[in-house]
Parts: sequence; structure tokens; C-alpha cells
Amino acid sequence: MARGLGRGFSSLIPTDLVDEGFDITAETDAKVSRLLEIEISKIVRDEGQPRKTFDETALAELAASIKEHGVLQPLVVVEEGGKYVIVAGERRWRAAKMAGLKKLPAIVRTIDSQNRLELSIIENAQREDLNPIELATAYAKLKTQFNMSAKDIADRVGKSESAVMNTMRLLNLPDTAKKAMMEHNLSEGVMRPLITAEPEVVEKAVPLIVAEGWSARRVEQYIAANRKKSSVIAVKTDAQLKQEMALSEKYGAKVRVASRSVTFSVKDEKELKELLNKLK
Repeated sequence: MARGLGRGFSSLIPTDLVDEGFDITAETDAKVSRLLEIEISKIVRDEGQPRKTFDETALAELAASIKEHGVLQPLVVVEEGGKYVIVAGERRWRAAKMAGLKKLPAIVRTIDSQNRLELSIIENAQREDLNPIELATAYAKLKTQFNMSAKDIADRVGKSESAVMNTMRLLNLPDTAKKAMMEHNLSEGVMRPLITAEPEVVEKAVPLIVAEGWSARRVEQYIAANRKKSSVIAVKTDAQLKQEMALSEKYGAKVRVASRSVTFSVKDEKELKELLNKLK
């Protein structure tokens, strides 16, 4: 799965349904939803949906995948006048028809229950006591089950669009890291650098973050030191890494320790002056 912001909102979260283990509205959702297999002929698009065109090549690729693997993520529909109107998943519906499917899995709600659940999720997402993973899951649910864009979500919860997207990216962390965030109340800032790190680096870093209370800067240094390197570049030793961390904490700057040199990096003139004063 793509991990950069440049790939768009849809690339930020897994394609499967929201993990109920982190879903604070799962109990409410269960009361207003039914998961059914519905005849594809009874499912109709929402005529009020602004998106009218779909990339035919991409649809054909999705149709081929559906033929081989089936529809992995149910549609979300509301029951209306004997038909099921699509709330989220029109692209899957179109591709499934191309693939020749007769039935589709769908989460079925009434219009009223859909509106109530949306309000419940938004109200919960505005709480100040939420763990970042719970918040990211709430955003994911608004995207996948209510067809909201990052801007839509940001407007509804009173956050910036970039804040919503950055929080959402936490769902790309391995499950062990997400569970650690929940259990040990780890901050988004500390864990965010791990999003693009190799899984094995994340698995080793998380226990250290918990045990030693690492800052975001220490996490970044650990990732940099343990990033996969070519055989030409020597991997940093544990001693060098500890030296970098100790110097970074002492002088408040990014530090790189090589075999015969120490390099300090600062963001601006103010940090440079502070560093020079500390080195006197």
C-alpha cells in the first residue's frame, strides 16, 4: 500500500473494513446495521452523488481482481423504496457488474440510522480523551462508510485537512504498534516517524519507546540508524547510536556520529546560536 500523502486520501488507509478493536462506535453500528448478500439488480447508485465518471481501465482491473478474489469490502447502502441506494462503494458495484457477479455483500442501514451513526462518529471524533488510533479509526469510518473526503471530515470535526490526513496515516502501522499506542497512551508525534519504517524496525522500536519514553527525535534517529543500507555503507553500531542519542538530548540538535567525526544539524539561526552557546 502506498504510504505517501501525495498518493491521495484513498491511499492512506487499508482497503478492508475498520478494525472493530479500535472502533469506538462499533456497538452503536451493530445496532443499526445488517450485513447481507444482496442481488446486484436491487442495488442502485445515488443520483445525488457528484462523481459521475469512472476510469474504465481501473474498473476493468478491479473487475479482474473481483473475479479472482471476490468483493473483499462490503458496500454501504440504505434501504429505500424496495431498492438499496449506495452510500459508499459505487466503484466496487460497477466493477462487480463487469465481473458478472449476481450478489454483493453490503452493510444495510436505514436513512435515519445512517444519519444517527454519522453524528455519533463525528461527536466521538471531537472528544479530547480519544487515543490517536481511535481517532484515526473514526476518520477511516467516515471515509469508508460515509464517502467523506479529508476536507469533509476536517470541516465536520473542526480540524485542519492535513491534521486529519496525518492522523489517518497511523492506520498504516502494524497492529502491534497500534495496540501499544492504545495500551501505553503513546502520542501521535512519537509514533508518526514509524509509519514509513520497515516492519522489523517498527517491531524493535516500539518496546524501546515504551520502556524508555523516547521522544520523536530519538525515534527518527533510531529509524535512520537501522534503515536498510547497501553493503558499501556500514551499518551504525549500537555504540554510535547511543552516542548520537546522548548528544542529541544534551545539545538539542540532530547529531550524526561517524568513525572520526560528529555532525550537528539545526533548523534555523536561533537553534544554531543556542547550540554554539552550549558548545562553548
